[in-house]
Amino acid sequence: MRYDAIIVGGGACGLMCAVQAGFLGKHVAVLEKNDKIGAKILISGGGRCNYTNLYTEAVHFNSQNEHFCKATLAQWTVNDTINFFETYGIRGQEKTLGQLFPISNKAKDIVSVFSKLLRELGQDVYLHADVTAITKNQQTGDFTVSYKQSGQIQTLAARTVVMASGGLPVAKLGASDFALKIAEAFGLAIVAPKPALVPLTITGKDAEWFSALAGNTVFCKVSNERISFEENILFTHWGLSGPAILQISSYWNPGEHIIIDLLPRKQFSKWIQEEREKGGKRMLLQLLQDHFTKKFAEALGKFLPITKKIASMSKQEAQQAHQLLHHFEVKPAGTKGYDKAEVMRGGIDTAELSSQTLEAKKCSGLYFGGECVDVTGWLGGYNFQWAWASGYVIAQHI
Repeated sequence: MRYDAIIVGGGACGLMCAVQAGFLGKHVAVLEKNDKIGAKILISGGGRCNYTNLYTEAVHFNSQNEHFCKATLAQWTVNDTINFFETYGIRGQEKTLGQLFPISNKAKDIVSVFSKLLRELGQDVYLHADVTAITKNQQTGDFTVSYKQSGQIQTLAARTVVMASGGLPVAKLGASDFALKIAEAFGLAIVAPKPALVPLTITGKDAEWFSALAGNTVFCKVSNERISFEENILFTHWGLSGPAILQISSYWNPGEHIIIDLLPRKQFSKWIQEEREKGGKRMLLQLLQDHFTKKFAEALGKFLPITKKIASMSKQEAQQAHQLLHHFEVKPAGTKGYDKAEVMRGGIDTAELSSQTLEAKKCSGLYFGGECVDVTGWLGGYNFQWAWASGYVIAQHI
């Protein structure tokens, strides 16, 4: 059977592309290697699906070309996402920092929208379809897509192929680097992929200290030379997690330090001075417990003279306390890898794609969208917005 387009991957980008193509009267096939579409959508946000962010802008995406995503995001806006889902019965509710979730808190409702529309539009979905090869006939311009299903190799033909097969995170859902391999086969450059939005590990002499604090959360400002985030961090048995750590991980490289301000927007030296003016009878531990849990305040005793009364602290000790609390330096050993990563950073080099259509410049009819492209959003619905937008844009041009 010959289609207007073959879409490899039945995730957020592929599903939106198939539906939008259907609205334009185009007949497409979606090849999905899992037993159902939208597998990653279903587990996102703890099964609740943070499907966009109200404040989405290009600045919220990490890429070697920080301007590349602007054209795509302008063609399909956050309002377009909201209106699309509202049209099909999904109303959103804002949680933290612009994150929009379905009022039902059920990711399956998002997938159901696509399932229904694909049926109504007559789009074909092939499940358990593991794509093995994509070739192009240079004379006719047609693509042949080979896939394995029920132990048999099958083929489909189309003038257009859309690679929307995602990235490397969550291997149990069939994640792979297949899109990157196809890109390389057609001569496209790749930005080295790495886990993103992922917990960071701590090893060595400080590992026990971090592990002992497992379960404690602290609101912090986490930064490096490139960027900073103010959100909670979570101490774990292996190191650090929590929203601020996941965010900074997309901008962290092995061997680098991160700086944690444990008291953002506050001045610990000022509090010490105020305590001195009151007589300084309280211990440093008591002052710390005004702002941290008892367990965390006591843990800081490894670095600070927490049993000293404020009045007895030297100027140097006070400065050291201020420096530690506002400039806590950590050198992670690594990340928890793709299995614990929300997304992949890196991917197909944006220089290889048209920013207006997402078509490969070196191969007409070959498109790349979603996570496999070197456009990585922050935590909080940004990656879904990129997926919906890139799926929409591609559909307009296939």
